[in-house]
Amino acid sequence: MGKSATTGRDWTQIYSIYGVDQWHTVLFLLFHAILFSVLSILFLVYFNPICHFFDHLLSLAAVPSSAARFAAGFTGSVTAISAICLFFAAANFFYSSLPLHYDMAQRMVNSVNDWSTVKHALDLGCGRGMLLNAVATQLKKEGSSGRVVGLDRSKRTTLSTLRTANMEGVGEYVTCREGDARRLPFGDNYFDVVVSGAFVHTVGKEYGHRTVEAAAERMRVVGELVRVLKPGGAGVVWDLLHVPEYVRRLQELKMEDIRVSERVTAFMVSSHIVSFRKPSQHIVGPGEVRLEWRC
Repeated sequence: MGKSATTGRDWTQIYSIYGVDQWHTVLFLLFHAILFSVLSILFLVYFNPICHFFDHLLSLAAVPSSAARFAAGFTGSVTAISAICLFFAAANFFYSSLPLHYDMAQRMVNSVNDWSTVKHALDLGCGRGMLLNAVATQLKKEGSSGRVVGLDRSKRTTLSTLRTANMEGVGEYVTCREGDARRLPFGDNYFDVVVSGAFVHTVGKEYGHRTVEAAAERMRVVGELVRVLKPGGAGVVWDLLHVPEYVRRLQELKMEDIRVSERVTAFMVSSHIVSFRKPSQHIVGPGEVRLEWRC
């Protein structure tokens, strides 16, 4: 395999540490891609018998026999195109899960201007720890005494994440906690930096991605993310599909320096990195300062 363009590390080494997320999806797509490939080859090898079969079926419906070759050819073509599309989808999921996810983590870390003053950082929905360990590596590189907390819904995931941190040599910079992103177990204004990679869109999925209830749950996460961020702190979120919602919510919360990256295709859909800064004070009206960030 090749190397990461941003870090120069060998992909074999990265894969051995993190594996592939959503491997079941990749295997599902590959299985059906191979199945459709075999079917398309059978259509090609046994084209004439298949034409006779279609001719028999169409004769029962009183359709001219000349349509049999067209029906057989059309079916074979659709089968072959389906195989190509499934192979492409499997490759995209694999690329998004490992190489793209890893490089996007490096981009997110690089979007924070100054890590030397960071004492507390949070990775919301840390998963396998790719972004979490990128933050920890940056803190280590800066010689910082800071720490990064990874929060995930599953205790089993957090234990696995701690193992990847040790494998990356940054275990002393990492802490993991189990918790709900909609009710973060941290006090107000605690973290200097909050990051999240391809996670927020999964919150509220039990309601369906496009429902009002799911959108409200995602907005609650954005509000919590802002709440635990220190005044003057930086937030960086890479996510799929719902980025315009996050931008609108951040604007409502009067965040500053809101920036949206160019579109990147991940897991067959569009994704963007959103970065912002929490203002030192949140002025609502003359002489009034509001510190409540929840929905």
